[in-house]
Amino acid sequence: MKTLNIALISLSLVVPAVAFAQPGQMQGMAMGQPAKGTKVATHQATGVVKSADAGSGKVTLEHGPVKTLNWPAMTMTFGVKDKGFLDKLRVGQRVQVEFQQQNGSYVITSVK
Repeated sequence: MKTLNIALISLSLVVPAVAFAQPGQMQGMAMGQPAKGTKVATHQATGVVKSADAGSGKVTLEHGPVKTLNWPAMTMTFGVKDKGFLDKLRVGQRVQVEFQQQNGSYVITSVK
């Protein structure tokens, strides 16, 4: 009976491992990147520039709610797709931005 219990326990540990280790399922998929042909969601926010750092390519905005992400108003730092955006931004300036999630971070893709 003891041998049967050990065999059943061993089998219960092996079967799930085999189910998860299907070869080729994740092949060609980069983590943090959308699959080819997948549309990346673009979000919009209106806010005030709190800081802009050309060296790091980042801008901090105090923005209003972002309905598409169910975010409340907050202050946060974004990367920018084009560092040229930073030449146009001044602390205290009110802006409208479009942004997307890229590699786990939110990146501004358009400034108005």
